[in-house]
Amino acid sequence: MSLTSSHAHSKNKSLSDVSCVSCENTNCIIHRSLRANKAAEYIKSKSTLRCKKGQQFVMEGAPVNGLFFILKGVVKVFRTGINGREQIVRFAKEGEIVGHRGFGTEEYYSIGAIALKDTVLCYFSKDVLQEALLENPSFAYDMMLFYANELNRSENKVKSISQMTVRERVIDTLLYIHRKFGDLRGFINLPLSRKEYADYAGTTEEQVIRVLSALKKEKLISTQGKKVGINDAQLLKKEISEHNFFLDT
Repeated sequence: MSLTSSHAHSKNKSLSDVSCVSCENTNCIIHRSLRANKAAEYIKSKSTLRCKKGQQFVMEGAPVNGLFFILKGVVKVFRTGINGREQIVRFAKEGEIVGHRGFGTEEYYSIGAIALKDTVLCYFSKDVLQEALLENPSFAYDMMLFYANELNRSENKVKSISQMTVRERVIDTLLYIHRKFGDLRGFINLPLSRKEYADYAGTTEEQVIRVLSALKKEKLISTQGKKVGINDAQLLKKEISEHNFFLDT
């Protein structure tokens, strides 16, 4: 069940909230604007939501009621494409925002979101955030920069998908996830299924399997079950350098 329902919100309200004042998540926009006047007024209305691995907390097409800031965990943000196929928009981690595509003028979420690990979310209602943006110029400025960066990344991905070969798109996906989540014991610190790689790269599971097999034979990557390790990031970067992979950080 999506946590965007009122029942889920009331249920999670009973959980002990994590205070923005004591939070150590310095990447969070809310945390960075705490020094501004009246900041305490809107952070008092924050709810802390906890999602188990695999739990969906934003339902695509549900009414927009607020924004989610990731305190801890990893989230998959997706939308439904042609013939009901899932298209992964991005992967989000600590300090990032989920649900912002529906915030503002839209009345319904254009994306869905699922926790890939046990995740803790800070939830602010739409009304509270709109008031905070009007009263807090520093917060409004940070949000403007956030939206500008998101637009840049989105446009860059559309351009890359349209110009890259399947192999290049898979390499780009591997490097993106590696940059974002780093290594854990020699493997990318976010184990994904071959289907999830395909849904992000805009290709099929079968093509991802073929490309990963080829990259493994070329000793550019290593695999162990779902895990993928980057053996030579520089060679992989060189292969897609003409597409400016570094724009998507």
